[in-house]
Amino acid sequence: MSQYNIEEEIAGGEFEREPVPQSKLKGWKSFLGMYAGEHAAGTEFMIGPLFLTAGVSAFDLIVGLLLGNLLAVLSWRFLTAKIAVENRLTLYYHLEKICGKELVIGYNLANGILFCFLAGAMITVSATAVGIPFDMEMPKLTDTMPNGATWVIIVIIIGAVISLIASKGYDTVSKAANWMSPVIVLAFVACGIVALNQLGVKSFSDFWNIWGEGSKPFPGQMKYTFWHVVIWSWFANAAMHIGMSDLSVFRFAKKASSGWTSAAGMYVGHYMAWIAAALLYAVYVKSPEAQAFLSSGEAPPVAPGPLANNAIGLFGIIAVVLAGWTTANPTIYRAGLAFQAVMPKLSTFWVTILAGTFATIAGLFPAFAMKLLGFVALYGFILAPFGAIIVFEHFYHKQAGIIKNYAEVANIKFNKSVFFAWAISFGLFYFISLQFDVFLSFVTLPAWLLCGVLFLVFSKMWQKSTTVL
Repeated sequence: MSQYNIEEEIAGGEFEREPVPQSKLKGWKSFLGMYAGEHAAGTEFMIGPLFLTAGVSAFDLIVGLLLGNLLAVLSWRFLTAKIAVENRLTLYYHLEKICGKELVIGYNLANGILFCFLAGAMITVSATAVGIPFDMEMPKLTDTMPNGATWVIIVIIIGAVISLIASKGYDTVSKAANWMSPVIVLAFVACGIVALNQLGVKSFSDFWNIWGEGSKPFPGQMKYTFWHVVIWSWFANAAMHIGMSDLSVFRFAKKASSGWTSAAGMYVGHYMAWIAAALLYAVYVKSPEAQAFLSSGEAPPVAPGPLANNAIGLFGIIAVVLAGWTTANPTIYRAGLAFQAVMPKLSTFWVTILAGTFATIAGLFPAFAMKLLGFVALYGFILAPFGAIIVFEHFYHKQAGIIKNYAEVANIKFNKSVFFAWAISFGLFYFISLQFDVFLSFVTLPAWLLCGVLFLVFSKMWQKSTTVL
């Protein structure tokens, strides 16, 4: 069962507010293809080139990604999957038991808005491919606003199509996505091979020298070191693993060892695909057009459509469109479900259309895609600490002497221990990031840990005595 099929059961209301029964559990093979397909998608076409604009060295990129992705896999295996199989609850129901319904509504609203921005970035990605036959001017790395009428029209059309398909439900999304995922993975492989040939790579040393000792970042970009790559790649999916979003998926797993299947996504998508996309951009940077941008003090555009077209032609254009589509479509659907928790009287169709409208508007502004490294870091930083609440309660509630699932036990709708733990940890470390110019991913783990500890402390202080333990 792919992620799309699993989430279709979730979305359909099956076991949404009860543990998954033994008869519905899935083996590890059900999750392998899901992670490989989910993490080799539209975001990868943007992230790979953006690493190159950050001036990474070969060691930083190749070894840094190996280590960072390993840490992500370990997080899925020993935190997300372990807690999922021991409780077998969705993230939202698990949070509701701890936080209360009103606080979970706030979480859902934030989650839905961030999903819309991510989907908007993927609409931007697809638009760079659709615009090629129309000789559309591609957005620059520093662009924030739409650059012309053609861009606006193409983004609106793509957004409308994606939103309508997403509104049909996960059955439609899953059928197309399961077919498209192998095509996209094949395209990444082909792009990487062709790019290596275009760069004249004949040996591993030639490959290493593409990045060499690194370089100055492109104009307007941050310099990435080894630790930037390690920490960023670890927390690129912070909301999913240490943020516990994938509880909703792994609750179907027979064993916690199914968490190891996340490696398929990390090393097919977040390793192979990122490097392949970076190679495409490395080819473009050597072109006269890109050199002209650099000579004038501007960063060359990072437009996935032209990059893939240059490598594998029409197949590349199709792959970029599909990659953006397969990421934006389920993301819009998830955003719709998150909004439905806030507006339960609206049908799934209309909340999905609403989410799609927001995502399309976001897609008009290239900044969400061109600043994807920063946006993904912010996304994880905001949502991951909520996962710390679940993790620290699961592992330490007995040692701390607090009541598990306190909102459910005490029948409260707003657990102030959760709110203040998140607000203090978020506020403190976001201030540190802004005030001292600290890379946001560097403070994600400290914020996560502080949130978990504060939750235990505040719960010990504020939980009312009860005989229900």
